[in-house]
Amino acid sequence: MLNIVLSILWAFLVAVFAVPSIIFVSYTKKLLDEPNHRSTHESLIPRLGGLAIFAGFMSALTIFGDLGDGVQQLLAGCLIIFFIGVKDDIITVSAFKKFFVQLLAAGIVMIIADIRITSFQGLFGIYDLEIGVSYAFTFFVIIGVTNAINLIDGLDGLAGCVVVLISLTFGTYFYIYDSAYAYVAFCLAGGVLGFLKYNIHKAKIFMGDTGSLLCGFIIAVMAIQFVEMKIIESAPAVTIGILIIPIFDTTRVFAIRIFNGRWPFHPDRNHIHHRLLDVGFSQLAVVILLIGMNLLVISFTILFASFGSFQLLLITTVFAICISFVLDFAVKEDKEDKVNA
Repeated sequence: MLNIVLSILWAFLVAVFAVPSIIFVSYTKKLLDEPNHRSTHESLIPRLGGLAIFAGFMSALTIFGDLGDGVQQLLAGCLIIFFIGVKDDIITVSAFKKFFVQLLAAGIVMIIADIRITSFQGLFGIYDLEIGVSYAFTFFVIIGVTNAINLIDGLDGLAGCVVVLISLTFGTYFYIYDSAYAYVAFCLAGGVLGFLKYNIHKAKIFMGDTGSLLCGFIIAVMAIQFVEMKIIESAPAVTIGILIIPIFDTTRVFAIRIFNGRWPFHPDRNHIHHRLLDVGFSQLAVVILLIGMNLLVISFTILFASFGSFQLLLITTVFAICISFVLDFAVKEDKEDKVNA
């Protein structure tokens, strides 16, 4: 327990003290995020906050953590993700190059560390997966979750708060069951908490792709480990519940774009946080509301894990669809009211 507390504190303090220097250098070198039609900020803001998260996470984990059970390979993947993120935050990198680097990082943890999903544990009546299917599905999960965290990073404090909540949830279970990934989870939470001091409200800095891709990659690997350890009944459905906000938002915007005949990766203002802003919520209220929703779903799936994976997944899906319809209806009504006024 002492090592866990020290690792969180170390990661937090490193991030807290690193951010002001990063902000200074960003303004000096003009490494700033320019607002556009999708932005929620109106001024130039530094976007290299991921450097502080990386510094806090890596230093705390290597000092206090256990590098066994595939953690060493995870760190190797993190280094690769980190460098492509930094490059993208400084000079734009093509989607193909980012995908290739994510493929390489995923390959390191899947092939060298053998971190992969080997069973659906009865979800949809599927148990053990054939090795080819296992590798393909694990790759899909890593790439999907990594980019899902990246996609929700569109509001002050939102991605950071989601990452902290997910990390603390996984970390608690890993700690109870004496897994090396407890340090991974808590070190990430500490680093992101230090960054959030400057990002949660009226952001002075953004985490950028450096931070969002790094956090997404780490969370994806922790999710796979959580499922594979079979820590809790209905682990696959509980994992989806823990990741509900990034999964729901990404699935929703992709579905809307495809339905409207557009490329699924084409940026727009259909994210759930954009919808809530359009209804009239403040940025801070949106963050609090979405974190509350995520916490509600996490609590429900954990408390009712004995229901079975399919039943939990069905209830969670219906809940997400209802929220989506309510939001779209509210935005439509708001627009009609403004036109009539």
